[in-house]
Amino acid sequence: MPLETPEWDKVTEWVREYLLDSTDPYARLRHAGFPPDFVGGLPLTAVSSQNARVLVQASRRSIDAQVRLLRALVLDDRLATLPYVRDAEEYLAQLERDAEAHAAQDVFRTHLLRGAEVFLDREDLRETLRAFVADSDKSVLLVDGEPHSGRSYTYAFIRHLSQHEGFRPARVLLGPTMTATKVVRRLAAFVSDPRAGVVPPVPTDLDDPLPALDEAVHWVVLQATGADDLFWFVLDDCDRLDPGSDVWDLIGQLALALYEHAPVRRAQAPRLVLLGYGEAMRQLPYELRHSLCRDRARTAGPDDVRAFFDRYVRERPPPPVAALPAEEREAALAGLVDVAVEEVLAAAADGADGTGSGGGDGGGGSPGGAGGTGGAFAAPPGGPRGAGGVGGVGGPDGVVAGGGGEESYMRRLGTAVEGAVRVYRALH
Repeated sequence: MPLETPEWDKVTEWVREYLLDSTDPYARLRHAGFPPDFVGGLPLTAVSSQNARVLVQASRRSIDAQVRLLRALVLDDRLATLPYVRDAEEYLAQLERDAEAHAAQDVFRTHLLRGAEVFLDREDLRETLRAFVADSDKSVLLVDGEPHSGRSYTYAFIRHLSQHEGFRPARVLLGPTMTATKVVRRLAAFVSDPRAGVVPPVPTDLDDPLPALDEAVHWVVLQATGADDLFWFVLDDCDRLDPGSDVWDLIGQLALALYEHAPVRRAQAPRLVLLGYGEAMRQLPYELRHSLCRDRARTAGPDDVRAFFDRYVRERPPPPVAALPAEEREAALAGLVDVAVEEVLAAAADGADGTGSGGGDGGGGSPGGAGGTGGAFAAPPGGPRGAGGVGGVGGPDGVVAGGGGEESYMRRLGTAVEGAVRVYRALH
């Protein structure tokens, strides 16, 4: 599970106070065990706070570098005597688990992202993203699909990949009232360092937007291209834009600016992801025709739920089941899968009437499976209602517009799967 921004802020402070509180930061880092080529590539100065930010940003590009940084902090003599070291040790353990998972599995095939956060189906998306990451000539990813099919939760999977592939997603949610100026301001906030005192050339809403916005777009792309982080700009809910919105022009300008800057520093060039951007929408500039990747989201169904649980229970069998002879173990696992699928689908269907009954109180459920596991996967009381967004299946596009808060089938389905995962873990 990736460290969040507040946690990285703590790490940066520790680096400043303990690791780089030195008149010779290069020698200090070499002494701490950082590779000479890595240390030599850091633009360090006499300002420890700036050096700390540089080191943390460079280390965040890969999981191995993150582990190396936290390990150096944990081993630092001064930090080791303070209470903060417990937090540092916890972060290190968390990152080591991530590194182990990264080495042991194909991150593009992951179905369980963080904790019990589930990312169902989207097999085509996984391979599209694999190709998009690998091909530096592709600069724009467009994701289309029916409303409530989980398009916006492509972002949940992108965020998961960013931890393993070394890029930084920067998302802007679009809507009917969003303007091009607001979008550029949001993007500028991601790529600019407020401590540097550089003011982006973003126009006010009263200015003539066209020439000023073009200048601002190129400024944003130039800043992103020269940054320590590799940025992916994610514009979400494109289909919620007003047809006459100036954001459509901005999207074309931004995509073209990325295309034009890519040859300068190809490995560091930012990418653009457009969620909810259908083929019938405003066409992107002709020059980009060979730089595009496309994916179309679809609603998950029973086969996707079964495929998820079939993989999940076999990777994590309960100890009593794992101890059974092979034939009995397979029958027990198949029974667990049947129970899980039946109860999750029932919970998702029950929520459609607005009662939020979900899968009952967890005591009934389906019979059979693994020696009396009936009810083992029942959703918690209250059913799927009220849970948070679900990777691939819920979140912002999981609420039916104008439905008075009614949840879509995809959101109910995803929430039920996550509830089942939590209950299943309690069996271990």
